[in-house]
Formats: sequence, structure tokens, C-alpha cells
Amino acid sequence: MDCFEIQWKKSAQRELRKLDASVVPRIIQAVQELENNPKPKGCRKLKGSEYSYRIRIGNYRVIYEIFETQVVIEIVRVRHRKDVYRGYNN
Repeated sequence: MDCFEIQWKKSAQRELRKLDASVVPRIIQAVQELENNPKPKGCRKLKGSEYSYRIRIGNYRVIYEIFETQVVIEIVRVRHRKDVYRGYNN
């Protein structure tokens, strides 16, 4: 299997910068691991979307989309679990 290219939406980058500094390295490491395994153990496909998945990192969630034909993963959201799904329309 090919390595996926990770792309961050600008909004996801802004969300990451707003998070507590102690959790950011764990989130970045989890996202980097998606390059080789885009559907790791514990990931969930989001209902109502063909491409959207989420992974858990403690109390935080990363929502991402997998585009297999382009070998790209786009990071869409990085937020606390209580806020991540609010207003999310794939």
C-alpha cells in the first residue's frame, strides 16, 4: 500500500494551535501515523459521509477524509470531543 499524503485544512491548523500545548504532540503523532495506516484500530466512519472518519486522542477527536484514488488524507477538524461534531457538515 502507498503512503498517504497528509493535508491540513487551514481551519484545522487554527484549531490545533488553540489546543492545550500538552496534547498537541500526541495529536500530531497520531495524524502522522495515518500516512501508513489511514484506518487504524479504533477509527470510526462518520455516518452520512462517504469519505469522513474520526480518531480519538484522549478527549480530543480528529476528523479526516480519505481520498484513496488521490492517496490523500485531509485533516478537517481537531477539537475537544464535546465540540467536534457541532456544526460539522461534511
